Amino acid sequence: MQLNHDSPPRLIAVEEFFADPSFSNPSISPDGSKIAYLAPAHARRNVWVRGVNADHADAVCVTHDDRRGITTYYWSDDSRWLLYLQDTDGNEDWHLYRVDLSRPDEPAVDLTPLAPGSRVFGAEPMPSHPGTVLVAMNKRPVAIDLFLIEVATGEITLHHEQTDPTENVLLDQHGSPAFSTRMTDDGTMEFSAIDRGTGARKLLRRMGGAEYPVGVQPQLVTPDGTGLLLGAYGDSDHLRLIRIDRDTGDETVVAAAEGSSLDILGTMAPGVLPPTVFTSRRTGEVIAARFIGDRPRIEVLDDSFAEVFAALAKLSDGVLGTLSSDQSERRWVATFIHDRDPATTWLYDHTTGEAHILFRPYPHLEPSHLAPMEAVGFSARDGLPLRGFLSLPVGVAPTNLPLVLLVHGGPWQHDTWGYNPQVQLLANRGYAVLQVNFRGSTGYGRRHTTAAIGEFARAMHTDLIDAVDWAVAQGYVDPQRVGIMGGSYGGYAALIGAGLSPDRFSAAVDYVGVSDLVNFMRSLPPFTRPYMANSWFRYVGDPDDPAAAEDMRSRSPIAMIDQIATPLLVAQGANDARVVQAESDNIITPLRERGIPVEYILATDEGHGFDNPENQILLHRAIERHFEAHLGSRG
Repeated sequence: MQLNHDSPPRLIAVEEFFADPSFSNPSISPDGSKIAYLAPAHARRNVWVRGVNADHADAVCVTHDDRRGITTYYWSDDSRWLLYLQDTDGNEDWHLYRVDLSRPDEPAVDLTPLAPGSRVFGAEPMPSHPGTVLVAMNKRPVAIDLFLIEVATGEITLHHEQTDPTENVLLDQHGSPAFSTRMTDDGTMEFSAIDRGTGARKLLRRMGGAEYPVGVQPQLVTPDGTGLLLGAYGDSDHLRLIRIDRDTGDETVVAAAEGSSLDILGTMAPGVLPPTVFTSRRTGEVIAARFIGDRPRIEVLDDSFAEVFAALAKLSDGVLGTLSSDQSERRWVATFIHDRDPATTWLYDHTTGEAHILFRPYPHLEPSHLAPMEAVGFSARDGLPLRGFLSLPVGVAPTNLPLVLLVHGGPWQHDTWGYNPQVQLLANRGYAVLQVNFRGSTGYGRRHTTAAIGEFARAMHTDLIDAVDWAVAQGYVDPQRVGIMGGSYGGYAALIGAGLSPDRFSAAVDYVGVSDLVNFMRSLPPFTRPYMANSWFRYVGDPDDPAAAEDMRSRSPIAMIDQIATPLLVAQGANDARVVQAESDNIITPLRERGIPVEYILATDEGHGFDNPENQILLHRAIERHFEAHLGSRG
């Protein structure tokens, strides 16, 4: 591991890490004349638009949200309109709004006036219907239907009604049903071609369930409608991108990387995380795919894009993150993943070969002051190989350090190399930060993911303990100064750590974490149930089964109240639709009655994770104080 023994950098203020970035989420308009991006306005992230050759001083703020920042937006196909998603205080009841770029001062128009409890799940242009977007939403609370919305008028037309709650229909570029995926009662997924005339289904493929806890991702119809692209294991332990022919059912591998899996995080959070596959704006074809490794890796699939990619690769020593082009694919806007220089954005002109930096999202952060994120590997006690990332504070001897074990959410996600403000804050304060892709994490193969079946609060917990023991054995960590922290599943893991291993952790932070597995699953929105067969039901249990419910409670932090002695910080959003407020309330009260020190931050304007910068800053100041009090710091 590369070490740095120079003097420590300055103490970087919490605000510098957790205020909204100066610029983020850039994209170029289809006609190539404008660039949109997020930047602060009205104390929130809003969308700004400027000419492709202009700078921020000439940009126009086209949205005016002052309650909650915007994260996801879309260009209309004619570049006249801008669309964006927004919810209310983190409740995830997303609506789709329209902005007229020729009248940016006018209020945004809600194109999806839905009743409470219904939401937009995604929007995309429909090439065969210019001026419209295809929107998935559950106007019927338990069914996700597809609608065409005319952007200029807001007229909504039902395009495809979901008649089978276990089926998802995929459309071709003409808007016609082309393929369907259906989940059987045992979690097996069936993929079928849909006859264009009769609508009859022809079964093409069945795939097993537990190795796909978040479903088969991605699912894409080829532009000509003749093939279905899927992320699948087949006869491999690693996820590959395959194509299934609609007529013959023949399967071909489109993209694979030896010893690596397709990275599906971007499919689960489109518009937020870097994409699983890059597609051509001009043709709709997949031109590259992202795979997991110690650093993410990009496999180029298109000869013409290979030239563009080669030019982009010269611009940064990071990894290609997000990418957009104009319709002609002359101009490209690219961001790059980097552990210490996050999301620097470039504009590249493929006709002239010219390129220049558009902006850095955190221009005040000096990369040399930030901690390198190094990939590490070790074995769990049962021999399962584990991969993770260790970030050591800059300018400090890497021995006998306090450690924060930072546990990712999901649990069907994974930690990856790149900039993480929580990691950098903790490293700047003198802590080693260890992230481990414990069993159940996606991205490290079928065997690794399915090894977590039945292992909540069991081997998934001991994987974390084994990771700490590895760091101690390497000499990096003082075993008496170890903290654990995480969000969502990571919050559950922090509570389990405090309950099952109170002697190992001197401090714990539970951020929107689960305390009662039974209550958590029963509280999820009704439309999620058809999608849980291969995840929560398969890995944890069905709360409607009395025997399973009893076992789930035994593996819940709420059952370990009497064992928890670790000082605890709990943070919760009052509008959380996934991990409801009761999950935090129900563990806070009995712990305080026992005299266990618990600090509780309840944000009334947040959901599953804090988004507003003042809440992020408040939370991380509290985390800073909590770990300093119980683990010490660099002083």
